[in-house]
Amino acid sequence: MTVFVLALLAGALVGVALGALGAGGSILTVPALVYLLGFSAAEATTASLVIVIVTSLTALVAHARTGAVRWRAGLLFAAAGLVPAAVAGALSAHIPGTVLTLAFAALAVTAAGNMLRRRAPYRGGRVSGVRAVGAGAGLGAVTGFLGVGGGFLAVPALVTVLAVPMGAAVGTSLLVIVANALVALAARAHTAVQLDWAPVMPFLATAVLGAWDGRRLAAKVSAAVLQRVFGCVLLAVALAMAVSVAL
Repeated sequence: MTVFVLALLAGALVGVALGALGAGGSILTVPALVYLLGFSAAEATTASLVIVIVTSLTALVAHARTGAVRWRAGLLFAAAGLVPAAVAGALSAHIPGTVLTLAFAALAVTAAGNMLRRRAPYRGGRVSGVRAVGAGAGLGAVTGFLGVGGGFLAVPALVTVLAVPMGAAVGTSLLVIVANALVALAARAHTAVQLDWAPVMPFLATAVLGAWDGRRLAAKVSAAVLQRVFGCVLLAVALAMAVSVAL
């Protein structure tokens, strides 16, 4: 199978995940770029930010058209993560690839656990300014360091910390993802990482198309089913990454 075809298939999966769940797709981008397309860890995390920004923006537009975005809450949450995203994005270029791979594998396991665990729906509670800043800063740092959107962290945080209704949390998380990823990418602008755009562009193209399909899929398939499917995929990805480091 050619690199071009692999890029198309991987991009479609990422887009569907982001469009349907507001999470999970971006955390698949880095391992896909590394193990399918041959990118280094530093190249993959940088390319992932480009893909995450464009794809999440596409999914955000789809959710906004249905009124499922809380703009004020999302911007407040994102603002807390801008500085951590910039700092972490600048630092990540100086971290060994093995460390980035292991950190990413651990994050994938955490995300998979969140998706596979059967829990009661999140319920909004009292809004705490300190908790909101802390959660936003933590998400920004994860985005900057590992090149992922962090939607699997943003969705529950928006509901429990900022009292965003679950129906609007997915769309609002995409707003947070776009803001953090833009800052993290800007922080890497002066690094020595050079991207091969030939595989990135078809990956990005099918990710954007997949984001629209994912939004429609979310309206037809139970969120619990979608979460379990992507959770299993993430566990497999984490295992493959850990094995590759061990070998």
